Amino acid sequence: MRDALAARDISTVYRLLRMHGISQRQIAAMTGQSQSEVSEILKGRQVMAYDVLARIADGLGIPRGYMGLAYDETTAVQVAGVAGGQQAEEDESVKRRKFLAHAAQVTMGAAVFGPASEAWTASPARTPAPGRIGMTDVRQVEAATRALRALDYQYGGGFCRDAVVAQLSWGQQMLQASGTDVVKSRLYVALADLHSLAGWTSFDTGLYDAARSHFAHALDLAKQGENHPLVANVLYRMGRVYLHQDAPNDALKLFQLGQIAAQESGSELAVAVLCANEAWAYAMMHNEDQAIKLLNRARDEFARADLANAESWVQFFTETDVYAMVGTVHTVLAQKVDVAHTRYAIPALTRAVESYGDDMARSKTFNLSALATNHLLDGDIDHGAKVGGKALDVAEGLKSARIKDRMEPLRQEAERRRNNPDARGLLERMGSIFAA
Repeated sequence: MRDALAARDISTVYRLLRMHGISQRQIAAMTGQSQSEVSEILKGRQVMAYDVLARIADGLGIPRGYMGLAYDETTAVQVAGVAGGQQAEEDESVKRRKFLAHAAQVTMGAAVFGPASEAWTASPARTPAPGRIGMTDVRQVEAATRALRALDYQYGGGFCRDAVVAQLSWGQQMLQASGTDVVKSRLYVALADLHSLAGWTSFDTGLYDAARSHFAHALDLAKQGENHPLVANVLYRMGRVYLHQDAPNDALKLFQLGQIAAQESGSELAVAVLCANEAWAYAMMHNEDQAIKLLNRARDEFARADLANAESWVQFFTETDVYAMVGTVHTVLAQKVDVAHTRYAIPALTRAVESYGDDMARSKTFNLSALATNHLLDGDIDHGAKVGGKALDVAEGLKSARIKDRMEPLRQEAERRRNNPDARGLLERMGSIFAA
């Protein structure tokens, strides 16, 4: 199929689709052609017109770059996210259901490509890629991803997202190059990880549609590369998007799908990540028992994990992150179920904050904010305001749209105590920073 696309041999493309059970009528419906046109192409008629080739690529959900088509303005908008940060008109709950269906197809082993497949946004390249690739080319993609991920952790997605998308446009075109099966398999995984980073940085800058698109591509490529831990990681990250959108039920479904992939991989660390996030979703749904049960399982799985030999995309989940998740889940329970959970949240978050360095500034900000929230809930307003001030100090150096949303619980608790001068001072400073 890739060879046929690269040669723009649409006759072979359609014949391959027919071999896999896709009817002429379905091909016509997807590409906007008549059945007679599809029939003629199947008989050998060549397709030369650019607009027809582009329509076929878009209709079949194929990145235009696979056919060597130019990187046009429309595609640029698709890659970068809707201009002006506006999301598509389609209802968010419908988008979530579509992504969940796609994730279930990938995770459960169903064919990803077919008449019901969602045409996710493509990201083709402008710079010519080599005709043949080796392991060195793949290592370059992996090294770039590591470097860009480090920038995301330290400064936020807004600082590096454009660079991630630019790197992706180059890497994506390498899929058309020839190479050994071993090289191509590793390339699938490397590009899946890069798409995952593009999704995460898009999420961090508030581009939810772009995030969903990149995560969908990451799922497909990780599945092609037969890398179950990465499939689990992508599902965890998309689940986090839905947690952020206050849709814990949808997030939980993605975490549970991710759990299937994590268990297939045999990675206790991946299982621990998914358990911890399932606990967060249950806490948001006021289900205290399930939240605590899954937190305990996350700790147990982490204790058994072979950290030294873990896949690179789950190595981020260290002991510090375990404490951070324990503190986060108990913070949600303290707000939604019983304020007594502050006695578990405060020591866990304190431990996490003390362990995060400058290279994890965004995570440190989130945990400082949660810690300040707990102190306010606990009645220690003076100390809570001081910790909240530290969170704002770190936040000022970040380019992350999530900061304001993650600090909203702190703002609400400070608002309830605005008669206190410390709480009022914290509110005023938050207002001035987030209004800027």
